[in-house]
Amino acid sequence: MALRLRQSKLRQSKMEMSTHGIDLAPMLDFCLNLLIFFLITAVFVHTSGLLLNRQQNAQQQKQVNTKTIVVQIRNSGKVVMQDRIIDLGAVQANITHLHAVNPDAGVLIVAQKSAPTGVVVQVANQARLAGIYNITFATNQ
Repeated sequence: MALRLRQSKLRQSKMEMSTHGIDLAPMLDFCLNLLIFFLITAVFVHTSGLLLNRQQNAQQQKQVNTKTIVVQIRNSGKVVMQDRIIDLGAVQANITHLHAVNPDAGVLIVAQKSAPTGVVVQVANQARLAGIYNITFATNQ
């Protein structure tokens, strides 16, 4: 009987010793799989940018070539071409007309300091839709 008690106590102590601790192998496998997944997917992330041609300052705007189509954007978001306010939807038509007169002309977009960025981007898109890819940006104080 004493022998059986010893054997049962030995079995219990062996079971208690084997149940202590946490097995980290599955967690390490999972982390390794996540690492591989993120490395593979990170290769396909591509950020696109916009190439800008900026003048040094607004004083150079006065020295602009006569073959340049100047589009001004005011702080209020109004678009001005040839000293008249035009609608944003009419920018493409006006640029197309001026480009037909001067085929070598580029577009200069002059935005005031607090002009809405969305309007600047829309004017640049309208110039590209008009077939002009020589677009320069400048700012006014």
